Amino acid sequence: MHLRFERALLPEGIVEDVTLEIAADGRFQAVRPAVNGDGPSQAGLVLPGMPNLHSHAFQRAMAGSAEVQASAEGSFWGWRDVMYRFVEHLRPEDVEAIAALLYAEMLEAGYTSVAEFHYVHHAADGARYPAPARLADAVRAAARTTALRQLLLPTLYQQGNFDGRPLAEAQRRFHHDTPEFLALVQGLAAEDDHRQTTGIALHSLRAVPAEALAEVVRVVRDRPRPLPVHIHIAEQQREVADCLAASGRRPVEWLLETGRVDAGWCLVHATHVTPAELAGMAQSGAVVGLCPTTEGNLGDGVFPLDEYLALGGAFGIGSDSHVSVDPREELRAAEYNIRLLRQRRVLATDAREPHVGTALWHAAVTGGARALGYPAAGLVAGAPADFLRIDTDRVEYAGTTPAALVDAFVFAPRPGAISDVWVGGEHVVEGGRHRARSAINAAYRSSLAHLKAVGVA
Repeated sequence: MHLRFERALLPEGIVEDVTLEIAADGRFQAVRPAVNGDGPSQAGLVLPGMPNLHSHAFQRAMAGSAEVQASAEGSFWGWRDVMYRFVEHLRPEDVEAIAALLYAEMLEAGYTSVAEFHYVHHAADGARYPAPARLADAVRAAARTTALRQLLLPTLYQQGNFDGRPLAEAQRRFHHDTPEFLALVQGLAAEDDHRQTTGIALHSLRAVPAEALAEVVRVVRDRPRPLPVHIHIAEQQREVADCLAASGRRPVEWLLETGRVDAGWCLVHATHVTPAELAGMAQSGAVVGLCPTTEGNLGDGVFPLDEYLALGGAFGIGSDSHVSVDPREELRAAEYNIRLLRQRRVLATDAREPHVGTALWHAAVTGGARALGYPAAGLVAGAPADFLRIDTDRVEYAGTTPAALVDAFVFAPRPGAISDVWVGGEHVVEGGRHRARSAINAAYRSSLAHLKAVGVA
């Protein structure tokens, strides 16, 4: 299959009259100048789809529900208490319905793939489902319903803090022992295909003992096809202080010393880091997963993105708790955070690209693809054929030069700019709306009616 477009954002910049050749496996076979015989050209600008490298899908249904001053601690830790009460009542059908709505929203917003950091594994009382992967299968089913490309990250969660205390009652749905967890991963990975793949997540250093971390990482990274590894790290100051008290080292410092960190890892948040830790992360090849709207919502802090990129580090973006489901908002927040921190207009990406929006989009696509384990990124041969079309005939783009179109798209966003989205060459969003929106909306409303009835929605 081949599709011809008026313009496309390629690694070298915006190129006129481009044909995308898509192979049967859903990857780009070629991206080349159009020639006679390629058929009619579709108007607008094609961009590579954005990977979303950090998602807790179920949290979409509680987005906005913790914006009250009822907690004695107005931070991540107070928000977490609200989340635990919400998790208590989720059924498998709720998990699937919420994820499907979220994934449709992601696609309509320009995300074409997701790393699903999945840590709710068991029934409400902690009992195992007859099918151990019941909830993991629910989020995978949502990805298949929506056609979103997914890296499913079953998450290891074993203790309540660095001191080894047992999990609290509210965390009983999260726990696996190490053999049980590895069996879950093996079973999920056996079902992988060209669009749905499996990695692992370690919830955090506070939740995974050192011995379990070492064993699990050894098993999944020494496979013929090593699995990606994601971890929350150094998100809050209290986490850093607790890690120092328990080990004498900061979280990122400890992980770099003992975790076999390499380019197959994604370090999510990494908000509170020293210059030495920044240098170590960049040298490891790991991707830093930034979620600026969630980090801002929780008051976590600001990652020094400009310093990290100056060291050659890679980053991607995620929507995390889904207070926003818009890659443009994540990119703007990442850039504006640095501008506010330095009190000047800072180019937070590759200075060889003068257009900030273009540079940000390229960098996040490249880092996100690495974090999700893809062999190539962007509109290039071998990469997943995941892309979106911006309707540049809209009035808000009148007078915008082609070179500035991505800047206008990112920094001056307007509703409805994304008209179409393809995943693996499959047309899944048309006219700005996901093809299965009506059925997805109905299932979501049904689940939220149940959650409202039990008092958590």
